[in-house]
Amino acid sequence: MKYVVDRVSRVDKYLMEEMGVSRSYVQKMMDSGYVLVNGNSVKNSYKLKIDDVIEVEDGYSEDVSIEKENIPLDIVYEDDDLLVVNKPSGMVVHPAPGNYHGTLVNALMYHCNHLSHVNGEVRPGIVHRIDKDTSGLLVVAKNDAVHDNLAKQISEKSVTREYLALVDGVIMEDTATIDAPIGRDPHNRKKMCVTDVCSKDAVTHIRVMERYEKATLITCKLETGRTHQIRVHMSYIHHPVVNDPVYGRKKLDNPSFGQMLHAKKLGFVHPVTGKYLEFEVDAPAEFYEILAKYKEM
Repeated sequence: MKYVVDRVSRVDKYLMEEMGVSRSYVQKMMDSGYVLVNGNSVKNSYKLKIDDVIEVEDGYSEDVSIEKENIPLDIVYEDDDLLVVNKPSGMVVHPAPGNYHGTLVNALMYHCNHLSHVNGEVRPGIVHRIDKDTSGLLVVAKNDAVHDNLAKQISEKSVTREYLALVDGVIMEDTATIDAPIGRDPHNRKKMCVTDVCSKDAVTHIRVMERYEKATLITCKLETGRTHQIRVHMSYIHHPVVNDPVYGRKKLDNPSFGQMLHAKKLGFVHPVTGKYLEFEVDAPAEFYEILAKYKEM
């Protein structure tokens, strides 16, 4: 991973903010030789300058043992090569510093004898991710060859990924495409935003399903898969996802539930059989409970 520095800071503080990890994690990563600034190893107290280039090598993980945990899984499909799961809202996909238990990976390790290791020991099987408080479909690879094939399909934009979302306000167009690059928010490093600075292309296609007095039910098809993409794009066009504590309005409809965003449809070519598979699942009950309130307004 590469960062082009956009503000003066100590290197350890900069990486803490950019990566969302602790100072001790950054220190251990730097001590292990995983961080270079302008091609050189530096101390954690090194003062960065604008346009310095930080390179963080992939593959570092703390000396932790990711445990198998008997957590129920909603398995939509499974064979010898892969499985498709319906992740509940509130579940983190993979372990991260300070959060090594109760994740989808912990559950997968209990359920599966074999998972791919392309993304390292803390992300076995994980080909793509969805946010903690987003529910819905994920494909998981059981071996590296299948993982590489699925990752290639995603990079080539041939995987079908469709989301159901309830957004604030009434969208008048029946269909729309949001083509706006996404990068780190310079004012809040834990958020993403539409920006031309250190950003990546992001394209979301939306279609209106139903309009209500104060909200619109839409489907979103991803052409790219950037962090928080749908949430950022909908906020950018002034129709943030309902109940989104980060990009939406401050007053939440249900603080104990996540944003009104559900990965409802997933389609891809099976890497071994060559057959196209497509799966679709309903949003959780809490989604429809909030939706019912907007229908009655």
